[in-house]
Amino acid sequence: MSRDAPGAVAERLASDFLSQRGLVIIARNFRTRRGEIDLIARAGRTLVFVEVRLRTNASYGGAAASITAAKQARLVAAASLYLARLPDTPPCRFDAVLLDGLDPSRIEWLQDVISL
Repeated sequence: MSRDAPGAVAERLASDFLSQRGLVIIARNFRTRRGEIDLIARAGRTLVFVEVRLRTNASYGGAAASITAAKQARLVAAASLYLARLPDTPPCRFDAVLLDGLDPSRIEWLQDVISL
C-alpha cells in the first residue's frame, strides 16, 4: 500500500458521506502554490471548501487538533484563488470532515470551522 492510499481512502469516505447528506462534490484536490483544498462542494447556493483530516493515532491529538492556524491560512489562500476564477462570488464556508481511523461510522462533520 502506498503512503498516500489512506489519505485517498479518507477523502473518498468524506466525499461519500457529504454526498449522502445532500452536498454535490464539484472538485477534488484543488492545488495551488499557496495550499490545497481536499474537496469543494455545493450545499444549495453555498460553496463549501472541505478539509479532510485522518488520524490513526491520537497520541498527538485527534483529527481536529491537526487543523492548525497555519493550515487554516493555507486553506483560505487556496480558496481565494479558486474564487478568483469565478464570475461571481457565492456564499462560502469552510467545513472539516474528521476521521479517526478509516471507519465510516466514526466520521465527524464540522461546519463553518474558519471564521473570516
